[in-house]
Amino acid sequence: MTPLPRELDVRPLLRNGGEPFQAIMQAVMDLHPGQALRLLATFRPAPLFDVMASRGFSHEAREIGDGDWEVVFTPALTAPAEVISSNARQPEAWPEPGRHLDLVDLDPPEPMVRILATAEKMKPGEVMFVLLAREPLFLFPELIKRGHQWAGNFDDTGETFRMLIRIGQLKDKADA
Repeated sequence: MTPLPRELDVRPLLRNGGEPFQAIMQAVMDLHPGQALRLLATFRPAPLFDVMASRGFSHEAREIGDGDWEVVFTPALTAPAEVISSNARQPEAWPEPGRHLDLVDLDPPEPMVRILATAEKMKPGEVMFVLLAREPLFLFPELIKRGHQWAGNFDDTGETFRMLIRIGQLKDKADA
């Protein structure tokens, strides 16, 4: 039986000048397998459509009155394809991982803390392999900010997110 859609109303946050992206991504991470997300917003959140599509969700959007919108994001029947950081170049050609972290049993933010701490101990070009209980949406921008590249996907069960992280070099450190 498919679970009922989770509802997230970000209209109060938007009306107070807030940014709802983190709340939306947290709601996505908290969805049960196969569960849809019903989002209520003060505008048609078109930029979110591509973000959600990259995570395997289709969408239906409709105006519900007074300029407000309802968008239902429905997960695809199959897990989304591999996601790759915008700065990643040919992950298939990266060296074999030198470090392996199984963080499936840890609750956020501990996996992110451990991944970033491990990355600090590695040399540029080295690769680590990580297993996680969910797609680490908040980790992705932190890795990019630190100059690292990543590629990942869910296993066949859709329950474990597998990730390769190639250690990069910050530009200011590269010049030193």
